[in-house]
Amino acid sequence: MKGTIAASIIAIVTASTVSADIVNRIKVYDHTKMVTSSQPVTETQCYDVEVPIYGTGSQGASGGDVLAGMIIGGLLGKGVTGKDNGAAAGAVFGGIIAADQANKKQIVGYQIQQQCKDTTVYHYIKQDVYSHSTIRFYLNGIRYVVPFQRSMEDD
Repeated sequence: MKGTIAASIIAIVTASTVSADIVNRIKVYDHTKMVTSSQPVTETQCYDVEVPIYGTGSQGASGGDVLAGMIIGGLLGKGVTGKDNGAAAGAVFGGIIAADQANKKQIVGYQIQQQCKDTTVYHYIKQDVYSHSTIRFYLNGIRYVVPFQRSMEDD
């Protein structure tokens, strides 16, 4: 394609009344442009995290814990119902709740663990690529520039 266009220009120039010196000043230029492309890449990223260690509070509620729960439950039961039966029921429930709270799991410490996950990052690549070509020449003292796209067969 480049050769065809150049030959056409030479034919035009030589057909006119122009000296051979002007024909020798025909130039073909390839132009490029900067193109940035992004390429996804999967990377593994790791970091340290504190993970809680769980344990039980004690092997059971102490007698004082259960007694305190029964007293508080009894007072609440009597205050709500106004009867001794309410106080008894409140005392039983208070003791059960106190014993249950003593056996719940709780954090007893922390350990450091490394956790990793795959993430996608983008690498940017800049490169010059072909944009277009021009033929430049002078005819009768006037400068002409003819742009064109060359085909990939010209490579």
